[in-house]
Amino acid sequence: MVDIREVPEADIDRALELAYLVFHDRPEPEGRERHHALLRHCARLGAYDGDALVGFLAAHDFRLSVPGADLPCPGLTFVSVAPTHRRRGVLTALMDEQLRRTGAAGSPIAALWASESAIYGRFGYGSATQGATIEIDSTRPLALRIAPDPRPLRLLAPEDALGVIGPYHEAARAGRAGRPTRDAERWNESWLCEQDEEDEELGPPRIIVLGDPGEPIAGYVLYRTKHEGDGGPARSPGLVRVDELEADTPAVAAALWDCLAGLDLTGRVSAWGRPLDDPLLRFAADRDQVRVTEQFPALWLRLVDVPAALTRRSWAAPVELVLEVADVRLPANAGRYRLKAGRGGATCERAEAPADLELDVRDLAACYLGGTRVAELVAAGLVAERTPGAAAALDAALHTPLLPHTADEF
Repeated sequence: MVDIREVPEADIDRALELAYLVFHDRPEPEGRERHHALLRHCARLGAYDGDALVGFLAAHDFRLSVPGADLPCPGLTFVSVAPTHRRRGVLTALMDEQLRRTGAAGSPIAALWASESAIYGRFGYGSATQGATIEIDSTRPLALRIAPDPRPLRLLAPEDALGVIGPYHEAARAGRAGRPTRDAERWNESWLCEQDEEDEELGPPRIIVLGDPGEPIAGYVLYRTKHEGDGGPARSPGLVRVDELEADTPAVAAALWDCLAGLDLTGRVSAWGRPLDDPLLRFAADRDQVRVTEQFPALWLRLVDVPAALTRRSWAAPVELVLEVADVRLPANAGRYRLKAGRGGATCERAEAPADLELDVRDLAACYLGGTRVAELVAAGLVAERTPGAAAALDAALHTPLLPHTADEF
């Protein structure tokens, strides 16, 4: 029997050793220092077998953009169970306690990135956003169907970047659901740090912004470069890795992509974690030059309080349905709810009437941000449609102009 309790700051090094054991990692001292600093600012839960720390998870104090709102949302990270204690209920005990604390704190949702996607569905998490890797063959000029924004581009020094792109990013979060907040420490440790934690061959961060001098910027790109292949930098075209690109308009995005594809001594642009509806995929004139090479689940979402989550987002169309929600981990969350929603708001109350849709809480979470269609889950046999047309009606109400998306892996 393990004891679930908060992990004091004095045990952070023990928690890191456990995580490195589980994830087969051994970071350099600089990386370990970053992890230690990160965990100092997280809520921390541990599973103790006597004095031994055998399970651990941490939670960032995030807010997450959802349609029409910004909600408190702990972001789980460093979820680890010692190999000696697997399949003994340690992870379940940790996750159950985390859900209990999340609900007690008044957060209607929680989120995580899954290192193993098979694990977290059983705890009620659904895959709520998708990401794509886009690659550009930049050995030739980027062919575009629209004219790039003609305003000037300029480089920012990393030490000056946060004051410019930080506020822009915060304002842009409301335009897409699924995006967590970033404080200055997260910017500096995860996005603007000199050395990339995953690839030491990459250069330092470079930041290009677009806009007339003295005016607010209209977009930015954050990228790193490295040489690839044999033969030295003079003979081998390099890689441009795009970490983030934000733009007010497609023309601004076109100007930034065109700049990246034109960097000297490079031949490939790779952008991980782009939205599936990235405008580049439409305004690129040659889709042999601009290709999606990977698509993957990104943010996993959990509805901790179903009525609160449903009533605190906005709705694109009127809908009135009875939902029967199954939730084995949070029985108080389960049951039938009458959802009445529209552009003016929503109510969600317990109901006795027969259900129009029957679904698991993980599937409701997958649809909550508008990134998964209920009708697709009905077709897959995961949601039961008891009233014809109910899935289509809920999909219309959940619709968002842009697909939910985040590149904030945590």
